Amino acid sequence: MAVVEMVMPKMGESIMEGTILSWLKKPGETIEQDESVLEVATDKVDTEVPATHAGVLKEILAKEGEVVQVGKAIAIIEIEGSSENGHTADISGNGKDAVALATEMVETAVAAVSHTPIAKPSSDRFYSPLVMSIAKEEKISTSELEGIPGTGKEGRVTKNDILAYIQTRGKSAAPKVAEPIKITYSGDDEIIEMDRMRKMIAERMLSSRQISAHVTSFVEADVTNVVNWRNKWKRSFQEKERAALTYTPIFIEAIVKAIKDFPMINISVDGTKIVRHQAVHIGMAVALPSGNLIVPVIKNADKLSLLGITHAVNDLAERARTNNLKADELSGGTYTISNVGGFGNIMGTPIIMQPQVAIMAVGAVKKKPAVIETPQGDFIGIRHMMFLSHSYDHRVVDGALGGMFVRKVADYLEQFDTTRSI
Repeated sequence: MAVVEMVMPKMGESIMEGTILSWLKKPGETIEQDESVLEVATDKVDTEVPATHAGVLKEILAKEGEVVQVGKAIAIIEIEGSSENGHTADISGNGKDAVALATEMVETAVAAVSHTPIAKPSSDRFYSPLVMSIAKEEKISTSELEGIPGTGKEGRVTKNDILAYIQTRGKSAAPKVAEPIKITYSGDDEIIEMDRMRKMIAERMLSSRQISAHVTSFVEADVTNVVNWRNKWKRSFQEKERAALTYTPIFIEAIVKAIKDFPMINISVDGTKIVRHQAVHIGMAVALPSGNLIVPVIKNADKLSLLGITHAVNDLAERARTNNLKADELSGGTYTISNVGGFGNIMGTPIIMQPQVAIMAVGAVKKKPAVIETPQGDFIGIRHMMFLSHSYDHRVVDGALGGMFVRKVADYLEQFDTTRSI
């Protein structure tokens, strides 16, 4: 019998480590190739990791809760076949066995830290190679690093923690950890520990507020044409496509059109550089049954028809709610939409998804009396109205651009062609 090492896979661009959430198999159990063996968490997604080979799970090398670098061995699998002297079998396909390949990857990650001028902290606090590398580049001393509050597991300093600290570093007196307000509990109070996703959301929202200068502009749009068109087509669409025709794809289509008119909304900030994206990847906030929020991304939305956007919206929303999204479906967004109207809210002030610079919230569609202008004169009529809330980063998006963009989205909705088909 031969043995091979199963290593921590790379689960998305820039992800260098993952946290072992739980093992789905126990040592001694038989596993099939591509069968899920464990659950791993990154700063982007929780996902199941499949077995690289069929065989018997001989040994688990990484414990639950342990943070493991990409490329590091996490388990030993015993497979059919033979190997000389009991060494691990060659699985890399290029003459290097799994141990050598994993060792090279780990040594590369550790090398960035091994020459850092930062002395090893005297405390037992863990710092990942990525955090240590950033600390080296920014010349953050050991004592300074020790003072950075961590939001990761057991107070660990995450990438977002150190980047948020760097943003405010030097702008005020030496940072101090805020003293928590003491809360008095009574016997009737229920204490609920935040789950991992809620902690992650809290970390990202706070980080976004620290990074971006948030400004929000509002426009009220007459979406009567959209409502009438959807009412006309939703039943036949349901029968033909076996899927719901919601407002969200129509809103996304209008946003995509407006981005083509104002491409400087489709950007990111990298230090003092502005990165203008050619592709339009739309993030779509989805509320989960747990009450948490996740944002899958519709890639190349500008290349899709309204029908294509509709299928993408329905597919991603369904798989988000059943925890079946892939890691790359949660990254790479260039603009985000949040439909707060689904909760009955008429408007909201959404927080920007970093590293994007803008996000739009669409409110509930409400019937209202409105002034209707006609060649024969003005009169009062019942119209379907909706608020659009556009939050943008004032560091790179001024009020004129932010305001014109949301107005343009409203124009596309108000001028929606009711004679089109889907």
